[in-house]
Amino acid sequence: MGRDHIGWRPERLREQREAHGLTLEQAGDRLRTVARTAGLKDVPAANPQTLWQHEQGEVYPGPPYRRAYCLLYASTDWELGFRSPLPGEEPSKLGLTPSNDQHTGAHVLAIERALLQIAPGTDGADHFGISQRIMDAWRRRHTGGDPHKPTLVLVGGYAGSGKTELSRFLSEISGWPLLDKDPMCRPLVESLLVALGSDRNDRHTETYRSKVRPLEYESLLAAVNANIDCGISSIVTAPLIAEFSDEGWMRRLKSRCEARGVTVAPVWVQCDVDSMKDYISYRSAARDTWKLDNWAEYSASLNVELRPVVDHMVVDNRHGAAVAMADRARLALGAVRS
Repeated sequence: MGRDHIGWRPERLREQREAHGLTLEQAGDRLRTVARTAGLKDVPAANPQTLWQHEQGEVYPGPPYRRAYCLLYASTDWELGFRSPLPGEEPSKLGLTPSNDQHTGAHVLAIERALLQIAPGTDGADHFGISQRIMDAWRRRHTGGDPHKPTLVLVGGYAGSGKTELSRFLSEISGWPLLDKDPMCRPLVESLLVALGSDRNDRHTETYRSKVRPLEYESLLAAVNANIDCGISSIVTAPLIAEFSDEGWMRRLKSRCEARGVTVAPVWVQCDVDSMKDYISYRSAARDTWKLDNWAEYSASLNVELRPVVDHMVVDNRHGAAVAMADRARLALGAVRS
């Protein structure tokens, strides 16, 4: 039952809908429209019966619905009653930029606010400097140059933490290429696993860990090094659990980058176990089958307090808070493109 979700207050959805003067049918139409406008991967069907079940607390909205609701009502997910607020989380004051409004600067404020989700994980992390570089890159993409040094942003986190969505957002606004381990390496990984007599979706046995994973990350790093050698800023995303925990690995990468004038910026995406399960269940990827079938064993292996051993930034995406903020910034950015 949806009411088993801690902090959920379904009546807030009805209150928001009625405050906007919408019927269930009208809310469904607008929900689909705003999801398509924002470029969400999965646009909810949003039929009146489903929305009514959400408002009555009979069904807890899945990730696409929660993201679309936040966009429709220009609110965060905790303001809409999907969860309790995170420590220090304040009500949003930024509305959606009208599709025909390109001159108020609201789109700039939306992106700046989303980038504020990048916080220092250690005292030595230059989170403001990295955020400013990303913002400057977005502003200067059409003006012919970025005054900053090239930057390698490493986005790591557990499966379902939201690292891919956040990496896509950073890549979209900065114009920096995105190197995502899964789409880059999956065909080779699956073929190699089959050749070794294992299941193509194996990500948990010793065969994968000792014989396949090292080659997978070696391939990813080769692509990273190619961009480093060209002085190209890049966004790289992968779990990076072992790599972020290996000070020697991180120091070697940093030394190579510094020799070529490239700054390394590790970012850890923090998430809660329940939200990770929620997103893993929703995406229904074959490689996640073992995780879901053995969730107690898998979740017990997760260290939600894990952080990189070197200076780094943290994005707090517990309950999808940071991804929801990025969605709103994307929607505002769409006004600039129109």
